[in-house]
Amino acid sequence: MSNPLTTALEQFDAEIVHVGQFDYASVFRERRLRRTQFLEWATDARFANVLAYWDSADNLFGGTSYYTETVEIDPASIRRNPTEPGAVTMIAELSGEAKELMPRQLLRRQIERASTMGFSVDAAFEFELIVLDESDTSVRDKGFEGLAKFAPDNKCWSGATANTHAGFIAGMEAEILGHDVNLYGLGVELGPGCLEATLGATEGLRAADDAAFFRMAARSYARKHGKTASFMPYLGAEYPGIGGHCTVSLRDKATGKNLFSDPEGKTSALAGSFIAGMMQIVPEAFAMCTSTVNAYRRLAPGSWAPKSLTWAEYPFTVAVRSAPHAGDRARLEFRVPPADCNPYLTLALMLGAGLDGIERKLATPAPTTAAHPDFVPEGAARFPRDLAEAADRLEASADAARIFGAAFTRNFAAACRAEYASLSKAVSAEERARYLEG
Repeated sequence: MSNPLTTALEQFDAEIVHVGQFDYASVFRERRLRRTQFLEWATDARFANVLAYWDSADNLFGGTSYYTETVEIDPASIRRNPTEPGAVTMIAELSGEAKELMPRQLLRRQIERASTMGFSVDAAFEFELIVLDESDTSVRDKGFEGLAKFAPDNKCWSGATANTHAGFIAGMEAEILGHDVNLYGLGVELGPGCLEATLGATEGLRAADDAAFFRMAARSYARKHGKTASFMPYLGAEYPGIGGHCTVSLRDKATGKNLFSDPEGKTSALAGSFIAGMMQIVPEAFAMCTSTVNAYRRLAPGSWAPKSLTWAEYPFTVAVRSAPHAGDRARLEFRVPPADCNPYLTLALMLGAGLDGIERKLATPAPTTAAHPDFVPEGAARFPRDLAEAADRLEASADAARIFGAAFTRNFAAACRAEYASLSKAVSAEERARYLEG
C-alpha cells in the first residue's frame, strides 16, 4: 500500500517540505525538512503544543504542561512553495490534548457537521491590505511611528495607481499564485497603499487555507522588496479601516446544487435560517472573528463597519450581505471581520452559527432597511465594544460552548484577555496630545 505522503510529494516532485500549522494569530509555525528527513519525521511527527497557549507576541497565556505533541499531517493540504526550487508546504495539526483548541480543527468539525446535515460548504475570503514603504528594519528604527506611505496619492480603484505600480502588484500576484492560492483578483482600493484581494470560492477547509497562505505570501513578497504589507485593521486617521470578508454557500452534498439559490432570485428560506442563526450566535462569539485590540478601533462610530448583526440583500453597509441568485452564484457575505481575522475561526463562527439556525429551523429575520452602518435595529445585540467585553461574552455563552466546545471557548477567551491586557496600559501620541496639558 502506497504511503499517501510519498504519493503527494511525488506528484509535486518535491525535495523540500515546509510543514506546520497556523496558530491563533494566523502565523504559520513550521519546520523545513528535506524529503528524506520529512518522511522519517512523519513516522512519529510531533510539534510543540505551545501553539495552543501563546499570544501574538509568542508569550504564554495558558496551559499547564508544554511538550512536543503528536501531529496529524494532512496530505491533501500540500501546495507548491515558490520561495525555493522543489519546495512544497504541508499542514500538520496538533492531534493530542490540544487538538480541540486549534483553529483548523475547529473549522473541520463544523464542515463535518455540515456534511452530516447533507451539505457541502463552498467559501471564499476577500482581504484589504495596506502596503507601507518601510522595511522590517526601518519600521523598528522609527519606533513604528511616522511610517512612509506607499502610493500616497492613491484614490479608490485608481487606474493611475494600478498602472504606476503594475510591476509591484503583478509580482505580488505571481507570488500568491505560486503558493497555489485560488486568487480571483488583486487591485487597488481606498486609501494610501491600499490593495484588495478577492479569493475564488472553493471547498471550505481549502478556502481558509487559501486565506491564511495568501496573507503569508503577501507579507513575504513585500518584505523581499523592502516594504511592509499590513493587515492591521486600523492604522490611523490617514488610512481606511480594512476588512476580511467571508463568503459562504451551502450545496446539496448529493447533487451539488447551491441551496442558497432561489428560482425568483431572492434569499432562500435555508439562507434565511442560516442568517437567523448568525444573528443569535455571532454577537456572543464575536471574539472568534475579531480577536485583536486594534480591530475594535475599526468598529468606532462613523466607520463603515456595522455595529450589530444586520442583514439585507445587496447593500454594503450591513453585517451579512445576501447576494441572492436564481442560479449558482447565491451566497452570504459576512462583512464585519477585520483584515487580521483568523480565517479558520471566522469561517467556523459563520458556519457554526448558520448551521445552528438551520438545525433549529429558525425563520428568516426581517432585513435591515437603514442605509448606514451605525444603525442598530431595535432589539438587535450590539457587537462588543472592545476585546475584553468580547472575551467575557464568549466565555459566558452557553451556545458558543455547545457549538464550538467548552475547552476551546475557555482557552480562546483567555487568549483574548491576554491580548487585551498586553495593551491596556499603552498610551498613544494622540492620547498624550489630548490630555497632557489638560
